Amino acid sequence: MTDQEELHAPKAGKSRGPTATAPRARYLTVLFASAALMLGLALAGLLLGPSDTGVTPSTVGLVVLRHVGVGGDRGSVDATAEAIVWEVRLPRVAAAALVGALLAMAGVALQGLLMNPLADPYTVGASAGAAVGAAAAEVAGIAAMLGGLAGVGSAFVAAIGAATLVYSMARIGGRVSVHTVLLAGVVVGTLLWSLIPLLMVLAGRGDDLQRIYFYLIGSLQGADWTRVWLLLPFAIACAGALLAWYRELNIITFGEETAQHLGVPVESFKKRVLAVGSLATAASVSVGGIIGFVGLVVPHMARRIVGPDHQRLLPVSAMLGASLLTASDTVVRVWLNEMPVGVITAIVGAPLFCILLRRRRAASW
Repeated sequence: MTDQEELHAPKAGKSRGPTATAPRARYLTVLFASAALMLGLALAGLLLGPSDTGVTPSTVGLVVLRHVGVGGDRGSVDATAEAIVWEVRLPRVAAAALVGALLAMAGVALQGLLMNPLADPYTVGASAGAAVGAAAAEVAGIAAMLGGLAGVGSAFVAAIGAATLVYSMARIGGRVSVHTVLLAGVVVGTLLWSLIPLLMVLAGRGDDLQRIYFYLIGSLQGADWTRVWLLLPFAIACAGALLAWYRELNIITFGEETAQHLGVPVESFKKRVLAVGSLATAASVSVGGIIGFVGLVVPHMARRIVGPDHQRLLPVSAMLGASLLTASDTVVRVWLNEMPVGVITAIVGAPLFCILLRRRRAASW
């Protein structure tokens, strides 16, 4: 047995609690249940809406079937109802699922890398950096250029800048202390948040102010197919990179010295994970604004269900994050008059995080 296999092998005589790796059969059950939950909530998002729209479940079915090429008579569906289903509800559900998955995966990666249960895109300054970058692009009038890629690019550059600044502040003697990263993230995040009012003053015009405000409150109200297609490649790239690095993420939870001994280039690996986490955060913020607690709470939930193995933790967290944000957005769209979705994730996430944190056993990160 190799050193790495020995590290991942279960210790004899120890009970397999919530933080231990779940048996394969249980993991597959959880994986399918998470997928079913995500698809069920996405279907609910398509079916539910204000009662005065005249969109019935049969209408939703006809519209979706026709657009995927199965068939259906165009004259049998009202044009307004079809636009509501295909141009409003479906892209919004898809955007919510992608943003939720990106935030959850970023949270998993940052918590594993920093070995800290409080790590997420908020606490390392990436969210604040992405918001500043996206808002600056709006003020400069370039956010919509290149099909929206300019806005995402600005958010990514600012998020990477924030993460780099945090990384530099935490770098002591050529190494990055995971214990000071969060402190540096709080400082950098506070600094960046102070730039938002300045950008709002510089914006001047009402439309610009409204768009900047959108980044602050977190909302998927403006989601359309353009933003969905913009998000999709970022989601695929981030998920692919993190899943390819699952072994390194597993090993680094045993400590940096152990990881270095087993051949993980710790310092360069930190840079790669921070870059991918910043990219996921930037894409999410550019589409949905700052939506809190998804990247913080969902990894804890998934870790208690499937254990700390990142090969299992990442896909389950992605589906749970997609489910949480899809359900939250459906609630605010149907019953709460388009209240910012970040309000719901905070109301649900904060108490849940407190419960999980109190019940968390001594865990491996």
